[in-house]
Amino acid sequence: MGLGNPGDRYEKTRHNVGFWCVDRLGEEYSIKVGGRHRLALTGEGRIGVEDVVLAKPRTFVNESGKAVTSLMTRYRTTASDLIVVYDDMDLPAGKIRLRPNSGAGGHNGIKSIIGALGTQEFARLRVGVGRPGVGNDQIEHVLGRANTEDQSLVDAAVETAVEVIACFLSEGVSMAMNRYN
Repeated sequence: MGLGNPGDRYEKTRHNVGFWCVDRLGEEYSIKVGGRHRLALTGEGRIGVEDVVLAKPRTFVNESGKAVTSLMTRYRTTASDLIVVYDDMDLPAGKIRLRPNSGAGGHNGIKSIIGALGTQEFARLRVGVGRPGVGNDQIEHVLGRANTEDQSLVDAAVETAVEVIACFLSEGVSMAMNRYN
């Protein structure tokens, strides 16, 4: 699942980097992400030998837990099968970090998912969008567009995220972490 906010207004904002990763993953593996589930847009397909569901919540980021639990019920899966891709201001623009589980790190979408699932035991792929400059608002930063240089770095990270997720699915979280973190 890639986190982001629905609607044209947010499409090119830093907060939607999770959506960008899901879209790119769908392109790479010919999985059309457009099926309308109650709380998410989904696409079903295969990555390597794994059956996958790619998802983009139709909720706002802060309500992502609702979409996750709805999809997990529909597909009869558990938190250990989940990988969530999202923006992270604590990483420089374009850096990525995969973790098998951890806290929310201040990200309200991840807080929502942890609260809805009652566990932190799911993988996260964080894509760095950098911090706002001194005196600039964090909300405006994530809901704003990156400058050209940062956007180039984030675009490259999205490409790498596709590789990370494929590795995660075929070789496991430890191997993907060793290779890409």
